[in-house]
Amino acid sequence: MTKVMAQLAMVMNLDKCIGCHTCSVTCKQAWTNRAGTEYVWFNNVETRPGQGYPRTYQDQEKWKGGWELNRRGRLRLRAGGRLRKLSSIFANPLMPSIQDYYEPWTYDYDRLFSAPMQEDTPVARPKSLITGENTKISWSANWDDNLAGGPELAPADPVLRKLSDQVRLEFEQAFMFYLPRICEHCLNPSCVASCPSGAMYKRAEDGIVLVDQDRCRGWRMCVTGCPYKKVYFNHKTGKAEKCTFCYPRVEVGIPTVCSETCVGRLRYIGLILYDADRVAEAASTPDEKDLYAAQRSVLLDPHDPEVIAAARAEGIPEDWLDAARRSPVHKLISDFEVALPLHPEYRTMPMVWYIPPLSPVIDVLSGTGHDGEDADNLFGAIDALRIPIGYLAELFTAGDPEPVRGVLRRLAAMRSYMRRINLGRERDESIATAVGMTGERVEEMYRLLAIAAYGERYVIPKAHAEQGARLEESASGCSLDYEGGPGMGGPFGEASGVPVPVAVENFHALRDRQTSGALVDPEDRQNRVNLLNWDGKGTPDGLFPDRNGRKEP
Repeated sequence: MTKVMAQLAMVMNLDKCIGCHTCSVTCKQAWTNRAGTEYVWFNNVETRPGQGYPRTYQDQEKWKGGWELNRRGRLRLRAGGRLRKLSSIFANPLMPSIQDYYEPWTYDYDRLFSAPMQEDTPVARPKSLITGENTKISWSANWDDNLAGGPELAPADPVLRKLSDQVRLEFEQAFMFYLPRICEHCLNPSCVASCPSGAMYKRAEDGIVLVDQDRCRGWRMCVTGCPYKKVYFNHKTGKAEKCTFCYPRVEVGIPTVCSETCVGRLRYIGLILYDADRVAEAASTPDEKDLYAAQRSVLLDPHDPEVIAAARAEGIPEDWLDAARRSPVHKLISDFEVALPLHPEYRTMPMVWYIPPLSPVIDVLSGTGHDGEDADNLFGAIDALRIPIGYLAELFTAGDPEPVRGVLRRLAAMRSYMRRINLGRERDESIATAVGMTGERVEEMYRLLAIAAYGERYVIPKAHAEQGARLEESASGCSLDYEGGPGMGGPFGEASGVPVPVAVENFHALRDRQTSGALVDPEDRQNRVNLLNWDGKGTPDGLFPDRNGRKEP
């Protein structure tokens, strides 16, 4: 019997990311501009190859994040089960230090104005936002921005270390690209299974992974358990915090802040349906290179009458089923097969997928004097250019180059096929046939990837207010039940994975968003501006000074 569940998911087209960091800045303004979160970036953009943020977070031999299989072929946390956690519960060594993230800073700007008259221009010295003392800036969340392949930074990339010495030597001549990252909101989240207090949970209605701030005891095991290092510790509150997938926005059908402000329009949000009963089996696939196919096999066809009937039996509303049928995420993952998961070998079954970049291949090809967008040249270059494919395979398919090669060939076919049309030439059906598609399908994929309208890129069903009372008590734990997993009890006190009462956001908090510039709570206006639910229409209080030159109260 299939247990159908719904999951909000995201796809990012890396060919369109220009590394402007607008998504990071707007996310930080909305979610992490408070004390204790100065070093925290729920959304960050990394240059690849590079060390990432925090540094070398992909080195699971060091950080012990995610899952592994035991001798019996069953899943277990890489960081260990109950006994190991008990031995280190008051001093968890398996997590990055502030130096691995970076020590946040500001500048002593007042010195520029208060310094006495002198021959030399005064300097605003950097001040640590943690200690308040003078500090030396030596690292940040995007310190190696645009420096991919450099001999100083590239050798520290955990992904690049897996490739051959010859590839590493030649890599600086190959390519670079940007990799935006948020929480993966996994189907099998190891952070949830790592939490001793049951504070972390995966919402049953849409799959978003959240932290119950009332239950969090600051054990920080979730930071260790997350292989993507997208759970952070607020040193002021003593609580764990993470990307919320902007759930107050998506509950009313509005995209996440990072998606809505993305300059390159590279993000897609949609609903997918999956079989929750098959998550354990898929995540336990013995060969890591088969995990990508196993994860795809868990996703269900929203057009299948049997799937629709099973979803209705599970209480999934009709408008959600309609959204699943129109989902751009489902199309990119299952129909066009151009989206890949990030590090499936971690066995968390991530739900933020990526379309690998084709542009580096074209750049290298054009550098040889050939037409970089000719189909024959592109197909040949993809097959011959082992360096990008090898690196991309380590990122998205656990080292298997064939799925990556297939994605790049489909993207190359789309580019070449559409180029002929744009140049006024006849359609060449053989280009589409070479990658197992039709010209009509290629044009449909082109529309979604290149010129899709707002409503096509973001198909987000609204939450149902009438279900609020039921959902408030139906927080879901980890998808799996296994030894050392979510059923943590005994010496840790509260069990993890049991239903946790959570405060459900007011479903209609943003219903007047398009017509009003008022804040969510009109009484909470003192000394701050809330841009979370402002889309540029109207003027939020406090954004501009009043006519008397004072900031509005």
